Amino acid sequence: MMFPKRPLILVSKSPRRRQLLQEAGFTFTVQGLEVDESFLPDMPVEEVAEHLARRKAHAGRYLIAQDEILLSADSVVIKEGCIYNKPEGYEEACSMLRQLSGARHTVITGVCLLSAERESSFSERAEVFFEPLTDEEIDFYIRHYQPFDKAGAYGVQEWIGLCKIRRIEGSYANVMGLPVHRVYAELKSFG
Repeated sequence: MMFPKRPLILVSKSPRRRQLLQEAGFTFTVQGLEVDESFLPDMPVEEVAEHLARRKAHAGRYLIAQDEILLSADSVVIKEGCIYNKPEGYEEACSMLRQLSGARHTVITGVCLLSAERESSFSERAEVFFEPLTDEEIDFYIRHYQPFDKAGAYGVQEWIGLCKIRRIEGSYANVMGLPVHRVYAELKSFG
């Protein structure tokens, strides 16, 4: 059996998560939910993504029929102990990209799988190494790609990932928003 035979519900508005699951051959439905993405300020930054993924799954619990599995996820970008959320506008996106320019940062994606009888959550991390970015490159990227729905103000699958990321230690799919290899392994254990 290549894929679990149980129906899968993706609780996410992210087109990148949908794309990753589709390209990996999963069959699923999508339900977008509005979920509070705040967290306690003293929560260790390494725990935030998994915490938010569990919160999203629990908010969508009512969607699960007896045989279905709900999948939720959240990604955070971390540099020097600070979380870089989705930018609220052009200036904040510029500031984030200037801080990530020429530096290493961490992307952690938390995932929660939830069925009527079981819950499994985990997180995966990847280290991302940016080349230096000029103000002109930052402006070009923001104006052309509008990264306002992306943690850290960038998408690895876009221009910035293709032209300005020197290397990634960890899963590319994780940086894009979903560690598909781990999701696949975990889903198989659900039967």
